[in-house]
Amino acid sequence: MEKEMYDVTIIGGGPTGLFASFYGGLRDLKVKIIDSLPQLGGQLMELYPDKYIYDIGGLPKILARDLVANLEEQAAYSKPTVCLEETATTLEKFPDHFKLTTDKAVHYSKTILLTSGIGSFQPRKLKVPGAAEYEGKNLHYKVKNLQDFKDSTVLVLGGGDSALDWSLMLEDVAASVTICHRREFTAHEMTVQQLKNSKVQIKAPFGIKELVGDGELIQEVVVVAKDESEQRIPVDHVLVNYGNVASLGPLKDWGLTMQKNSVVVNEKMETNIEGIYASGDVCTHNGKVKLIAVGFGEVPIAISHIKAFIDPKSRVQPPHSTSVFE
Repeated sequence: MEKEMYDVTIIGGGPTGLFASFYGGLRDLKVKIIDSLPQLGGQLMELYPDKYIYDIGGLPKILARDLVANLEEQAAYSKPTVCLEETATTLEKFPDHFKLTTDKAVHYSKTILLTSGIGSFQPRKLKVPGAAEYEGKNLHYKVKNLQDFKDSTVLVLGGGDSALDWSLMLEDVAASVTICHRREFTAHEMTVQQLKNSKVQIKAPFGIKELVGDGELIQEVVVVAKDESEQRIPVDHVLVNYGNVASLGPLKDWGLTMQKNSVVVNEKMETNIEGIYASGDVCTHNGKVKLIAVGFGEVPIAISHIKAFIDPKSRVQPPHSTSVFE
């Protein structure tokens, strides 16, 4: 069987991977994207397609699904081969290429670019007796459609950016929104101030003691303040935002230098294995900040050095995109 060789295989089809596909096309690279999910877009499409993203330069705010649609349109420039619902398992290094095996196929590539974010992920569950029996009913760990909460009484649990963003977005959709968190909020300062200026009812610091329901639907949530006083909050829906439990899976067995759950890279976005690069939330380096905008900034660095690795005669410094498209 003929081995079709790619210049760069991008593992991860989230926002960073999609932008990397486009930028690979700008540098005249043959690109393939592999992702374990059934659609491109990563966490943005899997967890919160209707959530606004605020930290992209030039876009005051944009729905996650719209950002992904724009990135897919942009990525189409490189005419990438896209392989969805494939999970990378093993990687073999040869003198001039890699052999990447997934649970469905074998792929060949001169270089590998890791853009897999936090890897596979599962939401952190609400650890209250009986919580599991309400999952898929009116206990939620993600929001696919804001209109599912229209004119209802919603309790949001969590104190990070996602919890506060959902609370603010639901403010004009639901009949009422309450947010409850056991500690101080950890979201961006501006978001915390917006919450305080909103109609959202704030219960912090409050812990969750009990879910009161009939086995089919939660009807009330009992919360406990620091002084151990209790309050009962009537609910139609409970939305839990405690973050995700992530795993890089087989990637951790490839011999890459790791720091916690991230791949260590240098200033060229190179890993410790020649020919393997990483960008976005999957990687770490001195001064790293994990934001979509940072992942976008790391992509041109990685792709430009991949281009120079494949063709040493090429320039690392790319021409301006305005010149490329003229």
